[in-house]
Amino acid sequence: MKVLLASIALLGCAAVSLWLWATPQRDARFEALHQRLGELENASPGKLGVYLLRPHDGSELNYQAERTWYLASATKAAIAIAVLQEVDDGKLQLDQPITLEEGDRVDGSGGLVWEDAGARYSVGELLREMLQESDNTAADMLIRVAGEARVNERIAAAADNGFGKVTRLLEVRRELYGQLHPDGRSLENRQIVEIAAAPLGPQRVEAVANALNLQTAQLEISDLDEAYRRYYASGLNSATLVAYGRLMGKLAKGELLSDASTRLLYDIMGLDSYEAYRLEAGLSEQLPFVQKTGTQLHRACHMGIANPQGDDALVILACAEALDEDVEAGKLFEQVGEAIQELVLDAPAEAARHSVSRD
Repeated sequence: MKVLLASIALLGCAAVSLWLWATPQRDARFEALHQRLGELENASPGKLGVYLLRPHDGSELNYQAERTWYLASATKAAIAIAVLQEVDDGKLQLDQPITLEEGDRVDGSGGLVWEDAGARYSVGELLREMLQESDNTAADMLIRVAGEARVNERIAAAADNGFGKVTRLLEVRRELYGQLHPDGRSLENRQIVEIAAAPLGPQRVEAVANALNLQTAQLEISDLDEAYRRYYASGLNSATLVAYGRLMGKLAKGELLSDASTRLLYDIMGLDSYEAYRLEAGLSEQLPFVQKTGTQLHRACHMGIANPQGDDALVILACAEALDEDVEAGKLFEQVGEAIQELVLDAPAEAARHSVSRD
């Protein structure tokens, strides 16, 4: 009996030790930052979500990060990871040529939309165009060659759920214009590129109606802001910041890609450059920061990893909505970056953390 009781006691101690080892750390600096974020949001015309994660100890900050946020082109970092996983598995090669097809063209950032069909680009070149120029046509070419279903499977596995379906950028436009009229979901990409020449607002709505051979009065709705609102509500190309942040945390820990693919991705995402844009404008110029932004009407995101090759890597994600996606979002994200630099990165680490159970 004494032996049995001793064994049970030892097992209990082992279980407690394992629980303590597995328990994420709480960082007091994150708590100060959480309060500052509330102040910044209250002073902003829009809504704010922020998620921080220290991959090495699991400590995290969650400021409205469990709700779903529309990511816009910030999805492209996740797409790149899925494509590079295909490279690591030998299903794609970085120097593999991909032919630009007529159906790949989509408006937005980047210049590939204006290149002739039949032009050829390697997978590596398309990754650079997609991430550095945010080229939508390059993104659609990569999704096509990797397979949309496969890309989504890989993202879902890496993000542990919490990530909505990622679509081709052409489908973003079709779903958006489909809110104005169901036939908008059948627009050819050539028509969508032509529609984009019209300014946002009533002129863009009129351009959609003209492409569908309809009068504006025949559209189901004629308010572009309402069309965007309905599209955002679909959950496509959206995620919780917690899900995306944990995906980025796995990347920083070397769990998603080979060393070679990780180095390539970091290089493409600006490891050795400083853009002074959005979050980065508030961070130290000497801080290595790999990143991707996303912008669409009244929506903006910025996400990345600070010091991604160090033991103290810090995953940072921020999204905002219901504000001007350029000027107002840029100012808000810069303030968030400044707060992170002051309260987290520059603050002394001593006595900042203590082990607690997760709520």
